[in-house]
Amino acid sequence: MRSYLSVWRLPSAPVLLLAGFAGRLPSAMVPLALLLMVQQQTGSYAVAGLASATYGLAMAAMAPVLGRLADRRTPRPVLLAQAAAYPLLLVLLVAVVLGGAPTPAVVAAAAAAGAATPLVSGTVRALWSRVDPAVRGTAYALDATATELVFVAGPTVVAALAVLASPAWALAVAGTLAVCGALAIATSGAMRRWVPVPAVERTSPFATVLAPGMPRVLVSGSALMLGFGALEVAIPAFADESGSPGLSGLLLALWSLGSVAGGLWFGARVVSASLPRQYRWLLLGVTIGLAPLVAASSPWVLGALLFLGGTAIAPTLTVQSSLVGSLAPAHATTEAFTWLSTMATGASALGAAFGGALIDSSGVTGSLLLAVAGAAAAVVVTLVPGRAAPARPRERVAA
Repeated sequence: MRSYLSVWRLPSAPVLLLAGFAGRLPSAMVPLALLLMVQQQTGSYAVAGLASATYGLAMAAMAPVLGRLADRRTPRPVLLAQAAAYPLLLVLLVAVVLGGAPTPAVVAAAAAAGAATPLVSGTVRALWSRVDPAVRGTAYALDATATELVFVAGPTVVAALAVLASPAWALAVAGTLAVCGALAIATSGAMRRWVPVPAVERTSPFATVLAPGMPRVLVSGSALMLGFGALEVAIPAFADESGSPGLSGLLLALWSLGSVAGGLWFGARVVSASLPRQYRWLLLGVTIGLAPLVAASSPWVLGALLFLGGTAIAPTLTVQSSLVGSLAPAHATTEAFTWLSTMATGASALGAAFGGALIDSSGVTGSLLLAVAGAAAAVVVTLVPGRAAPARPRERVAA
């Protein structure tokens, strides 16, 4: 716990953790709430999965563009503009869905809302990358654990609001939290101390993503998140088929709680193995943890397996962030982390779409198998030879 206290005592660390938590909640709430809302209106998991996937893909496509702009002029103006636009577009999305609009209109509204999602995750991780290297690994672990708590609180809130009111209320709460988180980070002391690092030379739009070592991290992370996207659709469908649709939020929360437990344990440890080796073995652990889900016979068995299998997730994401932070060019830290979020979000959205289609055509088992296959593919990607790059020097700003 001493290592975590050393991070908490950093200037602005409480703001980054708490505001980052609030600002990331929409990433766990909106896709699930949108999935439930569209499915209730249309009766189709395929259409619901498509809407959720479109939201994620739009967010994924816009994030690197905004991340590049944020690195040049600081993320503050980007966050402020998104805090103004995002809640309005969520209101439009709810109106379109509940108004019974055709599928193309629902997809367009989901895309608009996704594109305006505040750039919270990439900004917070970029700020953590500027703290003292002695505590940076622990900061990433605490950030990953806090992110997993998002996926405990988010689905729980959505499930409660869906039962007590409607999924539309969950979208309203998500919009409010996103605005609060984005504004708090934009006005934090860490943001005021942000000094952009000028690029040494003009680079192509894909220079950051193609930096030595980055493609393997991004592709393997994408494969993993494709599997997670399929699982996030399979869990509500499994609960629905079992006659307990209200358990979907609880099951997702158990999955994330397992990840939180693993993340807290891992973050307090000093591991001597290299980051690539840690990453490879942790991905294998995730794969092994997902495999038994295919044989689950009841929601309670599934919940226990999700908790156990989730213990490797936060450690994996911690090492993944450390890898990206060490490989990113000094002038493009926010962009690098937005590429990580973009690839992960886009892959998760595709996984949700494919998973929804598999559920409609062959049942929940098909989507669960896709989840296992995604994690296994991530392990294979890390075995592909490639150029490694040493960590680049960067300006440090205390968070």
